[in-house]
Amino acid sequence: MSNIRLTKLFNFETGHALYGYDGKCRNVHGHSYKLAVTVIGRPITDRSHVKLGMVIDFGDLKKIVKEEIVDKFDHATVFNKNTPHVELAEELKKRGHNVLLVDYQPTSENMVLDFSEKIKARLPEEIQLHSLKLQETETSFAEWYAGDNEK
Repeated sequence: MSNIRLTKLFNFETGHALYGYDGKCRNVHGHSYKLAVTVIGRPITDRSHVKLGMVIDFGDLKKIVKEEIVDKFDHATVFNKNTPHVELAEELKKRGHNVLLVDYQPTSENMVLDFSEKIKARLPEEIQLHSLKLQETETSFAEWYAGDNEK
């Protein structure tokens, strides 16, 4: 049986600021992110299996990505917890805002790396994460490919 790639698309709204950056993105701002998640595996051939013919149920993939990424990042503001933005984050939290403090500068590049680790940890053993595409604007995106990161 051949390997098949499946892709599911997700959308979420997230704010962030890039501390120390020399452009406009040092200011708090937001994006309408689009995330494409592609997995690879072999379709189930066991005729008694309820998911016969599927690599992974799209609903199962949706559950993983929704719980790990979308539910956490949607309508949140993301700051690097190792910057003075922590003070702003604490003030926003006090006022009831959804704030995420991460261990990295919240660029698309670093977010897609973070997302790859979170998704890989939740996939069934027989399913591999093939790629992620995180689109920040209509013309800008970051991509992660498993093949580029093999050891």
